Amino acid sequence: MNGDDFRELTEPYRRELWVHCYRMLGSVQDADDVLQDTLLAAWQGLAGFEERASMRTWLYRIATNRCLNARRSAARRPAAAWDVPGVELPEPTRLGEVVWLEPLPEDRYEEAENVSLAFVTALQTLPPRQVAVLILRDVLAFSGEEVAGMLDTSLDAVKGALKRARATLRDRPAVEPPPAAGSPAEAAVVAKFVRAWESADVDALVDLLTDDVFMSMPPMPYEYQGRERVAAFCAGLFRAGRRFDLVPTRANGQPAFVAKLRGTGALTGLYVLTLAGDRVSAMTRFGTREKP
Repeated sequence: MNGDDFRELTEPYRRELWVHCYRMLGSVQDADDVLQDTLLAAWQGLAGFEERASMRTWLYRIATNRCLNARRSAARRPAAAWDVPGVELPEPTRLGEVVWLEPLPEDRYEEAENVSLAFVTALQTLPPRQVAVLILRDVLAFSGEEVAGMLDTSLDAVKGALKRARATLRDRPAVEPPPAAGSPAEAAVVAKFVRAWESADVDALVDLLTDDVFMSMPPMPYEYQGRERVAAFCAGLFRAGRRFDLVPTRANGQPAFVAKLRGTGALTGLYVLTLAGDRVSAMTRFGTREKP
């Protein structure tokens, strides 16, 4: 088989394999890298491919194990430092687990792919094997026997990991569903948020937040829970007359904004909103520095 034949054979699976890697790793860059590693390994190992499993299952086996290796390496990454000069962070609610997470840009998002920021973030807090089992079983609908084969483990181990992963995700608080993407209801919430943020109106921002709103800033460990703490963060940004312009975009299928310092145009972060009904239930801020 030549290279063109191999590309034709694997092309139908490239997109879904990339999404699998993104779910596992929470990083666009890492998903790109692991997908390339997966396809290279498949090309090099093609002679040993035995058709006892389908090509799709075989590729998922390679990709999943490459992702597990990547997550073990990522566990050694240090926390990032606060990256907006002149702004002092208020005391966070807590210092959370360092999660290396990157948003999925609008031009790489496809509707119906289960890659909401809340889901991808939740996956990054699970142990790597539990993530793999949960995605392979509950998202991709592979059988327990197939998953055991992919991970070189027993069916009982797969069942145990799946039970623990489901229990962890089930314990996360339930939230009201968001309005439909692109709907007038979503647009109304987004417009109110933009007006409040660009005018530095903390009271108007607070009115848009749910009581238990949660803010995180991966890969920094700072987490803010509740209206009062998130309002303190926003007030700190707006202190000394500092104002920002928001450039709308989307990430992971959700409303998002690139924040620029008014007057200089300096980038100060990407904010992704998670909506619950007509309010904001979570804000995730991604910084301006690239990860190591």
